[in-house]
Parts: sequence; structure tokens; C-alpha cells
Amino acid sequence: MEKRAHVIGLGRSGIAAAKLLQQAGWAVVLSDRNAQPLMQEIIPALVTAGITVGLDHSFSVEKDPAELVVVSPGVPWDIPALMAARAQGVEVIGEAELAWRHLRDRPWVGITGTNGKTTVTALTAAIFQAAGLSAPACGNIGEAIGELALAPTPPDWVIAELSSYQIEAASTLAPDIGLWTTFTPDHLARHKTLDNYFQIKAKLLHQSKRAVLNGDDPTLRTQAAAQFPNAYWTSTQGPDVIAPLTPLAYIEAGWVKVAGTSIVAVAALNMVGEHNQQNLLMAVAAAHLAGLAPSAIAQGVKTFPGVPHRLEAVGTWQGTAYINDSKATNYDAAVVGLQAVPAPAILIAGGEAKAGDDSAWLGEIQAKAVSVLLIGNAAETFAQRLTAIGYESYEIVETMEQAVRRSAELAPQLGAQTILLSPACASFDQYPNFEVRGDHFRRLCQTLLT
Repeated sequence: MEKRAHVIGLGRSGIAAAKLLQQAGWAVVLSDRNAQPLMQEIIPALVTAGITVGLDHSFSVEKDPAELVVVSPGVPWDIPALMAARAQGVEVIGEAELAWRHLRDRPWVGITGTNGKTTVTALTAAIFQAAGLSAPACGNIGEAIGELALAPTPPDWVIAELSSYQIEAASTLAPDIGLWTTFTPDHLARHKTLDNYFQIKAKLLHQSKRAVLNGDDPTLRTQAAAQFPNAYWTSTQGPDVIAPLTPLAYIEAGWVKVAGTSIVAVAALNMVGEHNQQNLLMAVAAAHLAGLAPSAIAQGVKTFPGVPHRLEAVGTWQGTAYINDSKATNYDAAVVGLQAVPAPAILIAGGEAKAGDDSAWLGEIQAKAVSVLLIGNAAETFAQRLTAIGYESYEIVETMEQAVRRSAELAPQLGAQTILLSPACASFDQYPNFEVRGDHFRRLCQTLLT
């Protein structure tokens, strides 16, 4: 009898998982609870390939008999349907675990953390590629991991950004090198407690052959050190700060050093902010453990353009740097954006406001911004909040075009070093997503700069 598999979620990872299983001889059903999922245009090709597709469909073990269920990252691990399937002996795994089973003969770098993992993944992939290796970024960034397993030629290395959702559903995934960037409270609606969230992240590092952790993160220093006695650590403050832990990559006298050897100047990285210096250390540590030559590591860092929409350097005009931080869709992310750039700064903020505590963000504005240009639906509300704290150097400009034009006028008058788009808002009032918003800002700036 043909083996039956059910894949939940018609997105990139679910589609790749369905194709992998179908190629391996399984009878595959791919379902999505939405009647019109975003990638529905691919359905005819899937059906032609022999994959059954069910839309507006919620999986249940009674009506969907299968020996294997594969879930996409957005599907909670503990929903009743999956718990019932496991209780009846059905194997339930995530798409990352499935990809691992098809690519476990390849070496992996697995990157996790609350913040920083996207930048570390992109930079690590760039360094490996500068060394001449086939090492695409995948997982939560770039390609779905399963897409690499479908390629005619497998990669030399798998450089995978892995969320807590993916790790939770991956029982055997064991990277050669595991990186843990940061740890702060997040995803508690899904994971229930902070300890659950921590232990899910820790699981990836426990299953990795070699582990690298951020020695500047206070929670990792205090809570993870005892769990990982053989781990390597990184620090932007030099090797002595990490002691008695084992330092691997650190910054000293403006250089990234690995075990005492200077690899690349910190200034070679085209990304602002001390948090990105820590991201740099994590990527360099992975490259060193993978045996890459220092010259290749340095070249990869020097040519890395940065991650789009995450403190992305757009260009400089009349001595003022333009920075695209459109990914800052909440107050916490916008605080990091302001902290990362040189003052005095002109801030462009606004959009579709989210609930949250804005006190730290308002404090950073008072400390670093000489002007705030407000756009979108949140403009009036933000103006009221700024007035309430005694900050009057703001203007409601409504649109991105007006914000960029006005920032160029104000910068020489105010001596601004930075024009920063860091909205502290979702984009949906004016744009489909933060990427489109950031692309628009970039185009407007590049028109101005040429």
C-alpha cells in the first residue's frame, strides 16, 4: 500500500515539502485552511504532478488518514488535531525536519535567536559564498529549506535561519554549527512560558555538533552557560569579558579577532549599530569553525551589502546618511534603529500603529532626533504623544515623498548626520507590506542622490 502524507500549509515551505514527499513515492495531500491562499496560482502544477490539494480545509486525523503529517511553521504544534494524530501513532514533523532528512549528508549552520538571526544568516551565507561555496541562505530567509533538497545539485552548506516554531517541530535536526544570537521574551502566546521558549531555542544548540553563543546577551550568559559547558562565545567587548567562558570571536582595537588572529576591520561591515557588530562576530565564528580562510571571510564581510530594510544604508547626500529601517514595525524595533545611528538624526515615522509601550521610543527620540517627520494614519496620534512629552520638533508630512523631500531640506539646516526611516508601525495604511514601503523610500532617496 502506498504511504500517505499530509502537508499542512500552502506556502513556500509546504509546497517544497509536498514535492519532496511526492518524489520520494508518498501519496501526498497538501491542504490549507484558507480558501484563497497567497500561492494558489501554483495549484494546477501541483495537481499535474500528482499532489492532491485541499483548500478551505482543516486537517483532522479522522478524515485525513496518513502515516506522516508535515506542518508549516505557522501551524501551532499543540493544536488538538496534531495532538490527536500523535496520540494515534501518526508521525508529525515540521518542514525543516523533513528537509533535514533529505539534506543530512550536507553540513549545516543553524541560526536561531529572538533578534539578529536574519542578519547573521544573510551575512554567514555571503561569507561562505565569497569562499567559493554553494551556500544559499534558507529557512525564514531566502529559499525554503526543502527547495534546496529539490535542487538537482545539493549545496555545499545549508545556512538555515530557524525559528522557534521550526525547531519545536524538528526532532532530529542536528547542525554541524549552531548559533544562538539573542534571547528576549517573544512568541509567548504560542509557547506559553518564557522557559518553554528558552528550552526550544536551546534544543537546537544541544543537537548541534558545535555551539556558538552571544556572550554580550545577559540572559544567555546567565542561563545558557551552564547548559553548554563546551560552547564557544563571542563578545564585542574583547575576550576577557567572556571569561571564564571560552572566547572564540571578539572585537579588539577595532578588529574582529578569532583566537587572537585579526580577521577583518569592524569598519568593513556596511551596517550600523553595535548589535550588528555582534551579528558580525557570530557569522565570522561560523565561518572559522567551517574552516574558511581568513582572507575569504574578510572578503565576504567587505562585500556584504546588508539586509534590505534592516538599517540598510541607502546612500549619502551632502554629508547626510540615508538609512532604510522599514522592518521596524513596532516600538522596540524602532528603539534599536535610533540607538544604532549617529545623532543628530531626522526620523521618518508613522503608518498603521500597533499596541505597545512607546516610552522607550519617545525617550530615544528626545535623545537623538532633531526632527520627526510623521506619515500615515498614525501621524496625528504620534504628534499628540510627542507634544505630551514636550517634544515640538515634528511635522506631519503625510506621505513618503513629502518626508524624503522635507528631510533633504532640513538636514543642512539642522546639521543632521542621519535621515532614518524607522516607522514604529505596520505599513498597511499606505503599502502592502514593509518591503514595499522600504523599496519606495530607497527609490526616492536614490532619485535624490543622483
